[in-house]
Amino acid sequence: MKREQILIVLFLLFTAVFFYLFYQMVIGFFIPICWAAVFAITFYPLYQKILKKLKYKGPTSALMCLLIVVLIIGPFAYLFAVLVNEAAMAVAKVNAMYQSGQLDEFLSFEIPWLKALTEKLSQYFDVSQFNIENMIKQVADNVGQFLFSQTGWLISNGTRFVFYFGLMIFTMYYFFKDGETVVKQIKTLVPLSKEQVNRIFKQLREVIYATMYGGVVVALLQGLLGGILFAIFGISSPVFWGAVMALLSIIPFVGAFVIYIPAGMILIFSGSYVKGILVIALGTIIVSQVDNVVRPLLVSGKTSMHPLLLFFSMLGGVALFGLLGIVLGPLIAAVFVTLLQILELKLHSGTDDAT
Repeated sequence: MKREQILIVLFLLFTAVFFYLFYQMVIGFFIPICWAAVFAITFYPLYQKILKKLKYKGPTSALMCLLIVVLIIGPFAYLFAVLVNEAAMAVAKVNAMYQSGQLDEFLSFEIPWLKALTEKLSQYFDVSQFNIENMIKQVADNVGQFLFSQTGWLISNGTRFVFYFGLMIFTMYYFFKDGETVVKQIKTLVPLSKEQVNRIFKQLREVIYATMYGGVVVALLQGLLGGILFAIFGISSPVFWGAVMALLSIIPFVGAFVIYIPAGMILIFSGSYVKGILVIALGTIIVSQVDNVVRPLLVSGKTSMHPLLLFFSMLGGVALFGLLGIVLGPLIAAVFVTLLQILELKLHSGTDDAT
């Protein structure tokens, strides 16, 4: 082996060792770094517009961090507190109705077509095990336990949470300030022509924006409108149900209709015909149509991720990273798709050179 080859091997070994050591140092701060990256990517277009007016990166980055804390994180923290309170009240109400028998009485209405379907299914399956009352109580208990566990984690790990929050803001500041420089350095490491690299990064940016704006922002709007709709018609726990509608709206092939249609049906069968019809009608016309009206405005001309890939990336992201996976899963999928396109370009360029 030549001396140059030995030096290259040693260099790669040293690089691998220090890469591993660096990974071990940084992995403990993975969550705040990722949240900082998510906010920086999402609000970078706004940062660029403000930078054109202020001219200086430092003050602009600090202003963006302040805006995100005051206008985004602050209200969400308040809504989370309200959500936990409403969830606790809803779970307590469901349990009280279950123990007193009111829940069974409330669900005792008969639907002719559903009764006929149940009779047919009873010939093949044991439908006696299908108890709506027990299912509602179980769902309420599970949701309540999840929210209380998250609240308990925040309380028991308050110091750690504050520390991570500070790290996120600190990291986000430098992502805004120096993010463009970092991206340029990464581009120089990609073994492709400058034109190919720019095209790949442009597509990656468009996929990320389409996923974030077309998914998360639209879901938040649907949850907000759904919560307002429930509050107008006096449906209990509007913040809680609005949050559920927002989460369901993020998931492809599902949506807010999974919540407002059953709510309207329950109102109809309980005697509130006008309220029930209006909830279903307004939910269909206003809440669900946000996806068809707002999404094209936000992601017009951008490459959106395939719904099936988006669906599995969210499920896998949540399983792997928890709540962060709702955002991080699609981002990882977008990077994966872009890397495949880089490989495709590389293979095609090799074929073209050979011909």
